Amino acid sequence: MEPTRDDSIRTITPRSLFEVYEEGKPVELIDVRTPAEYREVHATMARLAPLERLDPVALFGARTDGNEPLYVICRTGARSKKACEAFAAAGFGDRVVNVEGGTLAWEKAGLPVVRGKKTISLERQLRIVAGGIVLGGVVLGAVVDPWFNLLAAIGGAGLIFAGVTDICPMAMVLARMPWNQAGGSSASCRP
Repeated sequence: MEPTRDDSIRTITPRSLFEVYEEGKPVELIDVRTPAEYREVHATMARLAPLERLDPVALFGARTDGNEPLYVICRTGARSKKACEAFAAAGFGDRVVNVEGGTLAWEKAGLPVVRGKKTISLERQLRIVAGGIVLGGVVLGAVVDPWFNLLAAIGGAGLIFAGVTDICPMAMVLARMPWNQAGGSSASCRP
């Protein structure tokens, strides 16, 4: 099945991608989640290339068949869309395809995955930390000093910024934490 376009980024469903694979056509699939998320569960044919260290030029330079599409997957499709945008900015937009719905949709379709050690997803970690900052600021503001309410305000402003711009500095920091680096081997990424 041929990929479709969504806002200038080509997309494909997990089922359609697996059909391409079953037909014996070359399929290069990169997973742009953290190494810990990749270790927990990933599509059988996926290799790791974490978004926070993704180097589109180096990755395309290392490919043996640069004419075939490069498929990109993450947990839900959001980070892989960002990766596709990075590839497009580097001039490779016509050769990358985002997997709709990510690994969650892949699993839901009953397609083969590799399972490893359980981990907390980056999205859940972000909610835990942001909630902790807001709650901590409110509690400390009520008990210790009203100035601690600024923590809650900064946390809320950060969440609004992330929602409006689709850029989350806190997620970028969390992705680099040691517990998110365990396991998996990176492919075509900067150190």
